[in-house]
Amino acid sequence: MIHTMLRNKGTFLVLGIDAATWSVITPNLSKLKNFKRLIDLGKNKTITLKEKPISASVWCGMFSGKLPAEHKHESYVVNDEIVKRADIKVDFIWDILHARGKNVKALNVPFVVPPYSFNVDFKPIGFGLPTNEKEWEEELERVTEETKFLMEEKPDLLIAVYTLLDRIQHFHWGEDYVLEWYRKMDDKIGELIFDTGFLDGNNKLIVISDHGFCSFGEAKVQTLPEHTDKGKLKGDHHEDAFLVTVNVDYDIERPQDVFFAINFFASKNLY
Repeated sequence: MIHTMLRNKGTFLVLGIDAATWSVITPNLSKLKNFKRLIDLGKNKTITLKEKPISASVWCGMFSGKLPAEHKHESYVVNDEIVKRADIKVDFIWDILHARGKNVKALNVPFVVPPYSFNVDFKPIGFGLPTNEKEWEEELERVTEETKFLMEEKPDLLIAVYTLLDRIQHFHWGEDYVLEWYRKMDDKIGELIFDTGFLDGNNKLIVISDHGFCSFGEAKVQTLPEHTDKGKLKGDHHEDAFLVTVNVDYDIERPQDVFFAINFFASKNLY
């Protein structure tokens, strides 16, 4: 009975879009109608990372509330071994809230490879590193459909992450092709957020990236070599990440604050 009452208070949805960047979104809002609707409806800002814009570390900190020096997870691979969830000695927000009896789902969170899911049976596309157009389309469709399915259950917390923009921008930065994929992502935001009526009730929403993007060589910290086995990189991670919140009255200044925002509302039984 108590659990049902909590669920009726709404769902907290965190929608992660790996590498989403204001430098593409802002000048193209006339072509990204759902990004624009979100921005007009909620609060938006740039999160300028004080830590290295390395996806594994940032996503880990975002959902554990820990700084890099605390969670000590800096790379997907250490000593030629892929880092697993069990190797990371911190509790994540889904672990904590699940232990409190909350209904929590996490889908395709790329702090490890393949991306991690919690209370969800989901096989990531391309081991979580989709590298071609077929795999990018597949991830976009499957993450969207699975997220919509999970939303129907009305969990207390749902986290879902898309990874494809990161790969696309590494290899196609500066090309019109990048905007094509932002437009596809924009369509999926429309399906998830607006077509479902998700924001018509008491639900809360965070849409966030782990970092922004820029031309290769322009970032303060180079995250990958310019030449890879998949080809030469055109773009690299930038320290300015994307954030939009709706119905979340909590100040988010850094990735770790997402953890604290979720925990704050959970502690007050506001979802």
